[in-house]
Amino acid sequence: MKNKRTQPVIQIKDVTFSFDKQPVLENITFDIQRNDFIAFIGPNGAGKTTLVKLILGFLEPDRGTIKVLGKNPKIARTHLGYVPQYTFFDLDYPLNVLDTVKMNMLHSGSLMPWFGKDEVKKAHELLEMMEIESLAQRKFSELSGGQRQRALLARALASEPEILILDEPTASIDITIEKDIYELLKRLNDNITIILVSHDISFISSYINKICCLNRFAAIHSVDEFPRESLFDVYDRNIKYLKHHCHL
Repeated sequence: MKNKRTQPVIQIKDVTFSFDKQPVLENITFDIQRNDFIAFIGPNGAGKTTLVKLILGFLEPDRGTIKVLGKNPKIARTHLGYVPQYTFFDLDYPLNVLDTVKMNMLHSGSLMPWFGKDEVKKAHELLEMMEIESLAQRKFSELSGGQRQRALLARALASEPEILILDEPTASIDITIEKDIYELLKRLNDNITIILVSHDISFISSYINKICCLNRFAAIHSVDEFPRESLFDVYDRNIKYLKHHCHL
């Protein structure tokens, strides 16, 4: 019997999923290992967000199976941290930054949002880690794009996840802030498996160890052996290969 530490944290086998009878994903099979830092890349409509929702248990496959930490995704969801794009949040979102982080410490059985000193301390420590502790009392809606992403990352980490999933974490963010966020994710990857959805191959190859190319089907490659041809297969058009920090 395999040691839990050596088993894949996510196992996807023969997964197919359709919207309105139109196939979005077909016969997807691959594993994600503990402490992988993997990027899902592909054109719009390739199934990246759909695959994330399947892993999170928000959707169920038409065929095939998904195991997260050896369990049904719905059961394992409490061990996952999810960072949506900050535009997912309403501009009128009323909570301040500190409360936004604390809300992810609530247990499913909680009837009222009550937090003790330990939870408040932990929330402040996470904001300090994200270098936005000075913004604790500011409304989330008043933050810049980069500040919002850091706040959402702190929020996701508040539940102490084993797996962290991020949906285009640096979209519409200044390139300097983008680098800072990826450097932070790389440090977190020492203890957490990370999955990110991205269109950007110019930066991510310096930080990740695997790429999952999606366009209905899936092809998995380590960054070091990632073939240039795969980009043409995924995007179905010529791509200018970006050399800055790339191993392609």
